Amino acid sequence: MTEQLNATRQQWLAARLDLLEEEKELTRQSDALAMKRQRLPRVRIDKQYRFDTDGGNVSLKDLFGGRSQLLVYHFMFGPDYTAGCPSCSSIADGFNGFFVHLENHDVAFWAVSRAPLAKLEAFKRRMHWSFPWASSFGSDFNGDFSVWFSAEQQHQGDVDYNYRREPPAPQPLAARTVQERQPRDSEAPITQIAAMTGTDVPTYTRDRPGVSAFELIDGAVYHSYSSYARGLDGLWGMYQWLDRAPKGRNETGIWWRHHDRYGKE
Repeated sequence: MTEQLNATRQQWLAARLDLLEEEKELTRQSDALAMKRQRLPRVRIDKQYRFDTDGGNVSLKDLFGGRSQLLVYHFMFGPDYTAGCPSCSSIADGFNGFFVHLENHDVAFWAVSRAPLAKLEAFKRRMHWSFPWASSFGSDFNGDFSVWFSAEQQHQGDVDYNYRREPPAPQPLAARTVQERQPRDSEAPITQIAAMTGTDVPTYTRDRPGVSAFELIDGAVYHSYSSYARGLDGLWGMYQWLDRAPKGRNETGIWWRHHDRYGKE
């Protein structure tokens, strides 16, 4: 909330110019960080990952589509989900507009999820999305890139996500039915989000969001970068707009939905 109302235009301009200097410094820091990302060491990927796509079963190298770079968004959609994660879905709402530009700038783009391809394609039709989406069902890909963990890993505290070890998860209570788990304002945010995917919290949180970057060099695939959790904020388009709105993010809980569910709950 602003501390000053009814300011003069001159007062506003003085405050805005002060803020502008800080914004410019943040931009310079962001540019410097981008350069450091590009200079990270590369790790050669020799494992033969396979993916189901609308063009058939393909390798990680095939996902490049003749380009030298590949960006993968690790979309939370496990085999037991009935719908994609609403947070990942709100991020993915922006993919349609930009992936074609990446593809024409030597960068392939794919969303990848563990759910079978038929589930992904059905949800993609529901959301009216056109970006490429591959299924890693039955592959080690998600586990190897730290965006999927087994129930055993959860319970034993063997989960390393966002470069940190998580404590063991409590043994889950008997799951209620999907109908009983519909999101309500009184429920914890994670419970609300899990219900939107038709799962319970333990099942929902075994899949995680992230982004990974790969490079094709002399015919070999190399991993260059991965980011998770709040490291994805810059990809979440609606928040970039809200951060510039008068009240900012202005949130106290889970307010977003799948874009076709607003006004229906």
